[in-house]
Amino acid sequence: MTQALRKLVTFDEFVTWYPENPQRRYELHDGVIIEIPPPTGDHEEIVGFLVGEIVTEYKRLKLPYFIPKTAFVKPFESESAYSPDVVILNQPNLVNEPLWKKASTVSQAESIPLVIEVVSTNWRDDYLKKVADYEAVGIPEYWVVDYAALGGRRFIGNPKQATISIYALVEGEYQINQFRGNERIVSPTFPELNLTAQQIFEVGGTL
Repeated sequence: MTQALRKLVTFDEFVTWYPENPQRRYELHDGVIIEIPPPTGDHEEIVGFLVGEIVTEYKRLKLPYFIPKTAFVKPFESESAYSPDVVILNQPNLVNEPLWKKASTVSQAESIPLVIEVVSTNWRDDYLKKVADYEAVGIPEYWVVDYAALGGRRFIGNPKQATISIYALVEGEYQINQFRGNERIVSPTFPELNLTAQQIFEVGGTL
């Protein structure tokens, strides 16, 4: 019942409230401000590694993409705003984003080729809530990088295994492919990306 006692806020109120130099990351989930758990060193090493690999690839392909330090993804008609670990933005489409200039916020699938979440203790958000909302936005590709096998067994197997789940949008619905060990990951956005699940997990010291 304590959930019902929380004060709900709008997206505009959340943006106004958000600290100028935050020591923590925050997201808005259906009107509730959520503090994101502080990342571990392993988590940050994996994020940094993936950013380096992806930036190298989109520069090689001469795509007009960039990765912002901080940006929010806001599902349509929702008082939610997510701050992904990695979000790739398509710069030419940002002129069509009404919230980009004032709030570093995007809502259109054309602006967001790929989102990556590196799983931490709030794994349910990554596997349940964000999958549904990113699908509703129409984001073409979403990675859940579960390097420490924290997710539920229904998502990563029993016994649990370090897993990369890649959700690709097909006719408006996500189809999932999972990668473990020496399997080469398959990215619809970057089909020539030469990277195995194990290479990513080794960065975090889990293998």
